[in-house]
Amino acid sequence: MAVEPDGGDICVTVDGQTIELSREHAAELRDAVGDALTRREEFFRTACEHREDGSYVVERRGADSTGNSTVFESFAEARRLFERLPARFDADDLSSAGVTGSRRHMLVRHFAEHPTFPCSLASRNPLEAEKQT
Repeated sequence: MAVEPDGGDICVTVDGQTIELSREHAAELRDAVGDALTRREEFFRTACEHREDGSYVVERRGADSTGNSTVFESFAEARRLFERLPARFDADDLSSAGVTGSRRHMLVRHFAEHPTFPCSLASRNPLEAEKQT
Protein backbone atom coordinates (compact mmCIF):
# COMPACT_ATOMS: atom_id res chain seq x y z
CA MET A 1 0.00 0.00 0.00
CA ALA A 2 1.25 3.47 -0.83
CA VAL A 3 -0.23 6.84 0.07
CA GLU A 4 0.92 9.97 -1.69
CA PRO A 5 -0.41 13.52 -1.60
CA ASP A 6 -1.19 14.86 -5.05
CA GLY A 7 -1.74 18.58 -4.66
CA GLY A 8 -5.12 18.86 -2.93
CA ASP A 9 -5.96 15.17 -3.22
CA ILE A 10 -4.60 11.95 -1.70
CA CYS A 11 -3.74 8.96 -3.88
CA VAL A 12 -4.01 5.56 -2.21
CA THR A 13 -2.61 2.50 -4.00
CA VAL A 14 -3.56 -0.98 -2.78
CA ASP A 15 -2.66 -4.12 -4.74
CA GLY A 16 -1.85 -2.06 -7.83
CA GLN A 17 -5.15 -0.17 -7.84
CA THR A 18 -4.94 3.58 -7.23
CA ILE A 19 -7.82 5.59 -5.84
CA GLU A 20 -7.78 9.37 -5.68
CA LEU A 21 -9.51 10.84 -2.65
CA SER A 22 -10.25 14.40 -1.61
CA ARG A 23 -8.76 15.34 1.75
CA GLU A 24 -12.26 15.21 3.22
CA HIS A 25 -12.87 11.66 1.95
CA ALA A 26 -9.36 10.59 3.01
CA ALA A 27 -10.12 11.83 6.56
CA GLU A 28 -13.41 9.88 6.55
CA LEU A 29 -11.54 6.76 5.40
CA ARG A 30 -8.93 7.25 8.13
CA ASP A 31 -11.65 7.54 10.77
CA ALA A 32 -13.50 4.48 9.45
CA VAL A 33 -10.32 2.38 9.42
CA GLY A 34 -9.45 3.60 12.91
CA ASP A 35 -12.91 2.65 14.16
CA ALA A 36 -12.58 -0.80 12.58
CA LEU A 37 -9.16 -1.34 14.14
CA THR A 38 -10.19 -0.13 17.60
CA ARG A 39 -13.58 -1.54 18.32
CA ARG A 40 -15.43 -3.20 21.16
CA GLU A 41 -17.72 -6.19 20.75
CA GLU A 42 -20.09 -7.53 23.38
CA PHE A 43 -21.48 -11.03 23.60
CA PHE A 44 -23.72 -12.76 26.15
CA ARG A 45 -21.21 -13.12 29.01
CA THR A 46 -17.97 -11.71 27.56
CA ALA A 47 -16.73 -8.69 25.65
CA CYS A 48 -13.58 -7.93 23.70
CA GLU A 49 -11.72 -4.86 22.57
CA HIS A 50 -9.27 -4.39 19.74
CA ARG A 51 -7.04 -1.61 21.03
CA GLU A 52 -5.14 1.02 19.08
CA ASP A 53 -1.80 -0.49 20.12
CA GLY A 54 -2.83 -3.80 18.47
CA SER A 55 -3.58 -5.63 21.69
CA TYR A 56 -6.72 -7.70 22.16
CA VAL A 57 -8.54 -7.68 25.50
CA VAL A 58 -11.12 -10.22 26.63
CA GLU A 59 -13.22 -9.37 29.67
CA ARG A 60 -16.37 -10.30 31.48
CA ARG A 61 -19.23 -8.29 30.08
CA GLY A 62 -20.02 -5.43 32.42
CA ALA A 63 -16.96 -6.02 34.61
CA ASP A 64 -15.32 -2.99 36.13
CA SER A 65 -11.99 -4.39 37.29
CA THR A 66 -8.89 -5.63 35.50
CA GLY A 67 -9.12 -8.87 37.48
CA ASN A 68 -11.84 -9.87 35.05
CA SER A 69 -9.81 -9.43 31.87
CA THR A 70 -7.05 -11.06 29.85
CA VAL A 71 -4.83 -9.01 27.57
CA PHE A 72 -3.23 -10.58 24.50
CA GLU A 73 -0.51 -8.82 22.49
CA SER A 74 -2.75 -9.25 19.43
CA PHE A 75 -5.85 -11.03 18.19
CA ALA A 76 -3.49 -13.46 16.44
CA GLU A 77 -2.09 -14.46 19.84
CA ALA A 78 -5.61 -15.31 21.07
CA ARG A 79 -6.19 -17.31 17.88
CA ARG A 80 -2.92 -19.25 18.41
CA LEU A 81 -3.99 -20.08 21.97
CA PHE A 82 -7.32 -21.36 20.67
CA GLU A 83 -5.62 -23.47 17.99
CA ARG A 84 -3.36 -25.12 20.60
CA LEU A 85 -6.34 -26.24 22.68
CA PRO A 86 -7.63 -29.80 22.30
CA ALA A 87 -10.84 -30.55 20.39
CA ARG A 88 -12.78 -30.51 23.69
CA PHE A 89 -11.36 -28.19 26.31
CA ASP A 90 -12.07 -26.74 29.73
CA ALA A 91 -10.58 -24.18 32.11
CA ASP A 92 -7.79 -26.56 33.17
CA ASP A 93 -6.55 -26.70 29.58
CA LEU A 94 -6.06 -22.92 29.71
CA SER A 95 -3.96 -23.21 32.88
CA SER A 96 -1.14 -24.73 30.88
CA ALA A 97 -1.11 -21.55 28.76
CA GLY A 98 -0.54 -19.44 31.87
CA VAL A 99 -4.12 -18.20 32.30
CA THR A 100 -5.09 -18.14 35.97
CA GLY A 101 -8.15 -17.94 38.17
CA SER A 102 -11.60 -17.16 36.84
CA ARG A 103 -10.06 -15.81 33.62
CA ARG A 104 -9.77 -19.42 32.44
CA HIS A 105 -13.56 -19.89 32.56
CA MET A 106 -14.06 -16.48 30.96
CA LEU A 107 -11.88 -17.50 28.00
CA VAL A 108 -13.74 -20.80 27.56
CA ARG A 109 -16.97 -18.79 27.32
CA HIS A 110 -15.39 -16.17 25.04
CA PHE A 111 -14.12 -18.75 22.56
CA ALA A 112 -17.62 -20.28 22.48
CA GLU A 113 -19.34 -16.88 22.05
CA HIS A 114 -17.06 -15.18 19.52
CA PRO A 115 -18.04 -16.07 15.94
CA THR A 116 -14.42 -16.21 14.75
CA PHE A 117 -13.64 -19.21 16.95
CA PRO A 118 -15.33 -22.35 15.63
CA CYS A 119 -16.54 -23.88 18.87
CA SER A 120 -19.53 -24.03 21.18
CA LEU A 121 -20.24 -24.88 24.79
CA ALA A 122 -20.42 -28.64 25.22
CA SER A 123 -21.20 -28.60 28.93
CA ARG A 124 -22.05 -25.96 31.51
CA ASN A 125 -21.12 -28.01 34.59
CA PRO A 126 -18.30 -28.63 34.27
CA LEU A 127 -17.75 -25.80 31.81
CA GLU A 128 -16.38 -27.28 28.58
CA ALA A 129 -16.25 -26.16 24.98
CA GLU A 130 -15.92 -28.26 21.85
CA LYS A 131 -14.33 -27.19 18.58
CA GLN A 132 -16.38 -27.57 15.42
CA THR A 133 -14.80 -29.60 12.67
